[in-house]
Amino acid sequence: MTSIPNKGRLICDRWLVGTTLAVVIALCWGWIAPMALDMYGPMTGCSAWMMTRSWDLTHQALLFAMWAVMMIGMMLPSAAPAVFRYASVVPRNAESERVPARAFAFAAGYLVVWIIFSLLATALQLGLTKASLLSPMMELRSRWIGGGLVLIAGTYQFTPWKRKCLECCRSPIHHTGGFRTGMRNGISCLGCCWALMLLLFVGGVMNLWWLSALTIFVVIEKASPMAWVAGPRIAPSNSMESPERDR
Repeated sequence: MTSIPNKGRLICDRWLVGTTLAVVIALCWGWIAPMALDMYGPMTGCSAWMMTRSWDLTHQALLFAMWAVMMIGMMLPSAAPAVFRYASVVPRNAESERVPARAFAFAAGYLVVWIIFSLLATALQLGLTKASLLSPMMELRSRWIGGGLVLIAGTYQFTPWKRKCLECCRSPIHHTGGFRTGMRNGISCLGCCWALMLLLFVGGVMNLWWLSALTIFVVIEKASPMAWVAGPRIAPSNSMESPERDR
C-alpha cells in the first residue's frame, strides 16, 4: 500500500505536471492571441512581419514558429488527460519518483508529431501563397476549394479511420517508453484531427475565434463520452505492466 508521504509526493508531482502544461499552453496563446488580434486590427505590431511580399528564410522560419506554437497551444489542452493517464500508471510500479519525467517525455513525444505537422503546414501555406490561392489575411481566396475542405473534414468525421484514431487517442498506454508512447498518441491524434486543422485555411489561419473554436471542439471531442465511440478503459493489468517493460 502507498504510504502517506508517497501519496503526498504523487500529488505534488501531478501538480507539477499540470502546472507545467498550463504554463506552456498559456505562453503559446499569449504569443498567438496578440498576433491574431493585431492581424485583424492595425497590423502594425507583432503581426507586421506577415505582410511581407518576399518570403525569405527569415520569414519562413517565423511562419514555421507561428505554426508550431499555434499547434502546441491548440493540441496540448486535449492531450493533457492522456498525459495524466499515462503518468498515473507509474506509481503502481514503485517508480513514483519518475512521474514528472515520464509525463514530460510523453508530452514531448506528442508535440514532436505536431511540430512535424507544422513544418508540412508551413510548406502548404507557402505553396498556396505562391499560387495566389491565399489572401494576405491567410484565408483561401477560392470558395470552391474552401468548400471542398469543409466537405472533406465533415465526411472524414464519420469514417472508421477517424473513429479508430479517436479511440487510440483516448488509450495512450503502450508497452514502450514515455517519448515513444507520446509519439504514438500524437500520430493517432494527427490521424484524428488533420482534416480539422486544414479548416484553418478556410476560416483564417490567424483568426482568433476560429482557432479558439477548433481548440474547444477538439477538447470536447476527445473528452466527451458521447463523441463517436468511448475509448477502451485501461485494464489494471496493463497499467501494471506498461511502464515496467520500458526498462
